[in-house]
Order: sequence, then C-alpha cells, then structure tokens
Amino acid sequence: MRQETCQLLPTKHDKRGFWRYKPVTDRRKDRQTGEEEEMATSYCYKDVLPFTAMVAVECTNVGLNILFKAATLKGMSYYIFITYSYAMGALLLLPLSFIFSRFLAQICAYKGIDYSSPTLASALGNLTPAFTFILAILYRLERVALRSLTSRAKIMGTVTSISGALLVVLYKGPKVFSSPPWTSSSVLLEWPLESSESNWVIGGMLLAVAYLLFSFWYIIQIQVLEMYPAELIVAFFYNLCAAIISAPVSFIAESDLSSWRLRPSIAVIAVLYSGVFSSFSSLVIIWTLHVKGPVYVAIFSPLSIAIAAFMSAIFLGDSLHIGSIIGAVIISMGFYAVIWGQAKEEESTEDDSGITSLGTSSNGKVPLLQSQEAEYM
Repeated sequence: MRQETCQLLPTKHDKRGFWRYKPVTDRRKDRQTGEEEEMATSYCYKDVLPFTAMVAVECTNVGLNILFKAATLKGMSYYIFITYSYAMGALLLLPLSFIFSRFLAQICAYKGIDYSSPTLASALGNLTPAFTFILAILYRLERVALRSLTSRAKIMGTVTSISGALLVVLYKGPKVFSSPPWTSSSVLLEWPLESSESNWVIGGMLLAVAYLLFSFWYIIQIQVLEMYPAELIVAFFYNLCAAIISAPVSFIAESDLSSWRLRPSIAVIAVLYSGVFSSFSSLVIIWTLHVKGPVYVAIFSPLSIAIAAFMSAIFLGDSLHIGSIIGAVIISMGFYAVIWGQAKEEESTEDDSGITSLGTSSNGKVPLLQSQEAEYM
C-alpha cells in the first residue's frame, strides 16, 4: 500500500525566531475551507439575498398600489400623490438627472389603477418582458431566428402574454371570490373605503401603456448602469428628476391649492409609504439588475398577482373575477415562455463564450434581454 508523503513547508517564525513547519496536506485543507467559505458567501450574495430582496420588492409594490387606491377613494388627486412621493423619494436618496420615461409610465400606471384595480395592474405588469422583446427587435438589438426553439418560444410567449392582457382588460366575467363582510370597513386601515365604479377598459389600456414605457426605462437603465455602475446615485437622480418634472404638470392639473394640503388620513400614509418604499424598491431593483440581470428581476412579476388579489380583498374589499384569473394565467404562461427562451439563450451564449476562450471563434453577439452581469462583476 503506497504511503502518502507529507512535505513540510515553512509558514512563519515562532517566538524564538525559527521557522515553523506545516504539512502541505494541512495547508490544502485550509485553502479548501477558505474556498468553501468564499463560495458560501458568494451564494448568499448572488442568490439568497437577491431572491429575498425581490420578494420584498413585489410585496412593497403591491402594498403601494393598495394604499394609492385607498387614498384616491378618499378623494386624493393622483397628480398630487406623484409629486409628493417623488419629492420624498428624492429627499431620501440624493441628486442626479436623466431618466424621464419612467415618470410618464408612473403617471399612466397610477391613473390606470385609479380606473381599475391593483390586481389588474399586477397582471398586466407581466407584459414588460414581452414589450422589451418587441422593442429589442424593432431597434435591432435582439436577433430572431425562426428556426431556433428559443426564438420561437419568445415569440409565442409574447403573443400569449398580449392575448392574456386583452382578455383580462376586455372580459371581466362573473365573480369567483367576494371579500368577507368585515373587509368592507377596512379594519386594518381603520377607514371606510367605498369602492367607486371602475372604468376597467380605460384603466387597462393606461396600464398597458405604462408597462410599455417601463420596458423603455429598463433598456435605458441597463445602458446607464453599464456606463455608470452606481446604483444609489442612479436611483437618487431618478427620484429628483421625476419630482422636478411632475411638479409643474401637477400644479397645472390641480390648480386648487387647498387640495395640496395633506391632512391626517390615508393620503398621508400613502405618500409616506410611496416615498420611502418606492425609493427602497428602485434601489433593490437596480442592485438586482447589477448582480443578476434583467431576466432575474422579471421572473418575480407573476408573484405580484397573487399578492395583489389577496391584499385587495383584505384592504379594499375588491372581488375577484373569472376574467382576471384566466387572463392572469395566460399572461403568466406567456411570461415564463419568454423567460425560458431567454434563459436558454443565456446558457448557449455562456457555452459559446467558454468555447471561444479555448480558441474557437464565435460571433459573440449577445441579445438585449440577456443579463449583462458579466460586465458588472
């Protein structure tokens, strides 16, 4: 039986000034332990922390939609809400200016929620990957090969998502779930909320426009982070710029100065919540885009549908309709088809880059939707 030799290597001096020797096998064990600890830390930073953060973001975003809807039912103007929330977000972060399309998207989104419901907003939010894919094709930033399974999956997913969105907007259907009687007085918020008649179709169209603008914003944001990878400054500048732009527009729309006075009510809570947690959400999303890429961020969108339906029933007394359920399922199917196609393209691109590093040529063209985390790491 072969006996393993244990070579001694000098490590450091002892108290008498002589070299102390440590077996090579022990040094290898120490190195292996250090590598395992480093891998565990990297896993926590790149997988556990982004997952937890994105779940928290979806919960806070749905909570914001719920509070905004409650505030508008009590008579608060969405123009005033947007201005105050962005001003507070800017105060919490710090300045720089450049992204305007998201501000327009927020105006359409909040007006759409005002006309419809937070559940519809969460369902239509899954259109963002499909819109991003369409814009990437139009700007020739995304390759489409009809013979490729991944391209066909993204095309079919896009068509499916848009079809589901049309269904959820145009067909409400009968109620399948009515909120319990105790939610009509909103015990948790302590304010009676009377639901107004919703203009479902107009609200859905405004929300679709909002998420189309969000797709523009995500494309711009990725490019900005590539040139200037400072998440906090980017989020700060966005809030400051949006507050500056929204103020004159809101003053024109709401010329009555008395309506700008915030009294102790659900409106104050909604503004404070929006200012604090919208800034938090923007920062977390930008950080996750930096660490994991846009595809990972988009995966969590369907989670907001279930959260919104549950919270709307509790806080607003909303009912769930069959059209919303069927449409949300169809949108989610299309959503995950697009995400699956994108993930497969990323895998093939990584394989090609690995082959290229060994000396094999590759064209190296990367789709727009692909995570650019390699450039950020």
